[in-house]
This record gives sequence, structure tokens and C-alpha cells, in this order.
Amino acid sequence: MIKNSFTTHVVNYSNSVIIIKNVPCEECEQCGEIFYTDEVAEQLEKLVEAAKSLLQDISVIDYSKVA
Repeated sequence: MIKNSFTTHVVNYSNSVIIIKNVPCEECEQCGEIFYTDEVAEQLEKLVEAAKSLLQDISVIDYSKVA
């Protein structure tokens, strides 16, 4: 069974870590696997690209405040 949920998306990039929290997702109740809609996946790509330009060691973005 799949339920609507929120997760934290973590990307390791070069010597940096990009953390995007409160990301809407669908989660399998049996195995815990996370699925993103196409719209959310596209937004995540945009947020990661924007964070890469900041070149900080750690970037934390709250999806619910920017999407």
C-alpha cells in the first residue's frame, strides 16, 4: 500500500551535501521505498542546481517554503 508522506532528500555533490527537507512523496508502507511525482522530481532538480551554485559545504532547503 502506498501512502502520501514527506521525506528528506540528500544529495552528495563534490565536497558538499545538499539537504532538502519536507519533500512531498509517496511511500510504500511495506518496504519504505520513496517515490516522487514528476512535478516534485523536476522541482528537486531545480533546487539542487540552485544549491550547487552556492558552493557551500552544507546547504539545507525547506521544500515547503520554496516550492
